[in-house]
Amino acid sequence: MKVLANDGISKAGELALKEAGIEILDNRVAQDHVINFINENNVDVLLVRSATKVRQDLIDACPGLKIIGRGGIGMDNIDVEHAIEKGLYVINTPNASSRSVAELVFAHFFSLARFLHESNRLMPLEGDTHFNAMKKSFSNAYELSGKTLGVIGFGGIGQEVVKMGISLGMKVKVLTRKPRTETISLSFFDRQTVHFEVTSTNDTEAFLKDADFISINTPKTNEYIIDTPQFEMMKEGVYIVNTARGGVINEVTLLDFIESGKVAGAALDVFETEPTPELILLMNPNLSLTPHLGGNTVDAQEKIGVELAEQIIEIKKKL
Repeated sequence: MKVLANDGISKAGELALKEAGIEILDNRVAQDHVINFINENNVDVLLVRSATKVRQDLIDACPGLKIIGRGGIGMDNIDVEHAIEKGLYVINTPNASSRSVAELVFAHFFSLARFLHESNRLMPLEGDTHFNAMKKSFSNAYELSGKTLGVIGFGGIGQEVVKMGISLGMKVKVLTRKPRTETISLSFFDRQTVHFEVTSTNDTEAFLKDADFISINTPKTNEYIIDTPQFEMMKEGVYIVNTARGGVINEVTLLDFIESGKVAGAALDVFETEPTPELILLMNPNLSLTPHLGGNTVDAQEKIGVELAEQIIEIKKKL
């Protein structure tokens, strides 16, 4: 079996594949040449992240392909249904990067609540001339402990966000399309584990009206989850972080509600016009911004590689 990890794979994942007798090709192939490369090299498995697109034309043109794998959660760049109809296995790693994304959510929450995003911009420019003025302007900050955390979405990432909120002493609320209960387990360094039963709601207004911090952790949607009606339901001074997908929050409307003061601050890791975010977003001092870094940690990449390798090894046994 031959594997083309066209967008890369961790050393741990590569080692696991090699130990199972699976050949991994050390190539990075441009999108226009992927089809020819797969066919000329008898590739059985194509692994991608977000760079390589696996559309219907590629699937149809590569009859020897048996497995398509996505290192991450979202499958936006793969025509999944068509691949399955063609008899291919389609795999991803829904849990491997959850902790990394959740930690980025809270990195943004802390940054917003303590004005770190603004302070880091201004200190190099004005730290020697306006030190006391900045100290005063950034003093209206907040602790997260005791505040209400609203989590939209209750998948792997949403559950990790809930765990971190609980560990900080926050009150936790979860919004889903259908109410459900999950057992959230927090494991500590001394082998102690504490379990919490958390039940989500589908009552958007009740969910939004008293949330101090809101994290969006949903799959890609065809329409906005957060738009004018939802912003109007929120309490004054709310903080919002979107690490889900561009297009789940109306960015133009977000800026309007930041301007009005309804939203105290927001963070975006994903954008509607990614990879070229609107300049008006990039220049707004009330936004904490990152370039789609959610699962981009060494730890997550190691987990992703191993999880993909394990699934490929199991599928190989069936073929």
